[in-house]
Amino acid sequence: MASQRQRHLPATGSAAPDFRLERLEGGQTSLAEIVARRPAILVFFKITCPVCQMTLPFLERIHASGALPVFGISQNDAEDTREFLQEFGVTFPMLLDGEEDNFPASNGYGISSVPTTFLVEGEGTLSRVIEGWQKAEIESLGALAGVAVIRPSDNVPAWKAG
Repeated sequence: MASQRQRHLPATGSAAPDFRLERLEGGQTSLAEIVARRPAILVFFKITCPVCQMTLPFLERIHASGALPVFGISQNDAEDTREFLQEFGVTFPMLLDGEEDNFPASNGYGISSVPTTFLVEGEGTLSRVIEGWQKAEIESLGALAGVAVIRPSDNVPAWKAG
């Protein structure tokens, strides 16, 4: 019987795997450049994922505060990613981790479902690892940025698998 290789996400407290990816608007950036000055949120996603479609607009609220930067890591091509951003009102920076490159960052982080969100501290240590939608975790990230991310009028579940 053949065995399948099980992917494992890096643990909280471990070093975030570094990467260098294409930016949606041109050029490249690395994790080291992203967290050089302060912590940042990374969210891995696919445009067709309903839980991603629900999650990213809430992360946009965190990003809009200016207190805690958010970077999307799209597993789709540039054109599809642009359409997604426009449709869901997302303005935070996007990096492309595409199939044509064999998903280097997604594989490096052991991503097996999306969305998967990481809070990376300035020194490159992972302080949060969130799979799927976890309302309490999103609210906690918002609190770090001084933002009430989820409003009373938002009807969202406490948890939803990615």
